[in-house]
Amino acid sequence: MKKRQIELVVISDVHLGTFSCHADELLAYLNSINPKTLILNGDIVDIWQFSKKYFPATHLKVLRKIMGMATNGTEVYYIVGNHDERLRRFCGTSLGNIHFVDQLTLELNGKRAWFFHGDVFDISIQNAKWVAKLGRHGYSLLILINRSLNWILGKLGREKYSLSKRIKNSVKGAVRFIENFEYTAKELAVDKNYDYVICGHIHQPKKEMFESEQGKCTYLNSGDWVENLTALEYTFKRWKIYRYSADKLSPFFADEELKGMDIHELLAATSITVMPPKKTSKKAKI
Repeated sequence: MKKRQIELVVISDVHLGTFSCHADELLAYLNSINPKTLILNGDIVDIWQFSKKYFPATHLKVLRKIMGMATNGTEVYYIVGNHDERLRRFCGTSLGNIHFVDQLTLELNGKRAWFFHGDVFDISIQNAKWVAKLGRHGYSLLILINRSLNWILGKLGREKYSLSKRIKNSVKGAVRFIENFEYTAKELAVDKNYDYVICGHIHQPKKEMFESEQGKCTYLNSGDWVENLTALEYTFKRWKIYRYSADKLSPFFADEELKGMDIHELLAATSITVMPPKKTSKKAKI
């Protein structure tokens, strides 16, 4: 099968090593694309819950696939999140085309893009990690229950149901946290003169324009491969949220905007430049 050629792909919150990870679907997606740059925006391997008793072959295949992509020329940036924070000691180092970083700035066709996981905004993780970990285990149990429920619903020919989304959307505190997270990311991006701010962490795929008196930017979140099965794709000067349930292995569609671009514009939309890192403390400036 011919692979889709994409300039840049962002995935996050895969949580390899947990029952909630949809490794088969992610592997199918990775096998369908050939990106020039792949950004792993945190929580790819869930070291918090890592167990020698559970790491299926498909989870290992995902890691092998990513390493294979790097071997074949894809630039891979691993931005460390909270669930894989033990990898933070490697930030600033590279293994071939795989680079470990805390955050990343790229220039996309003359526009500045700022990538980071987003756990720095989560006070509960910074000040009470054991509480956050306990909550995460409860979340995984909820996912397992939800899968069993959906298996039964599937046998009955009924539509699948997401317990976790229902609970998240009904809890005002959770909704408020997500809103505060997104607003903080947008304001910081505008303050730092970024055109794009790209996060993960909250498992909420989104693409939204933000404008204030200080300026404007585009906020993007890559979602997750636990519930939403989403990624961000950048090509031909635009961003798209890839949704596995809807897009599957469909080609990157050519809409009216692309049809109106001439060949010179299309060729010009293929440059990605890594901006030099600023000499700042690891998290103080985020």
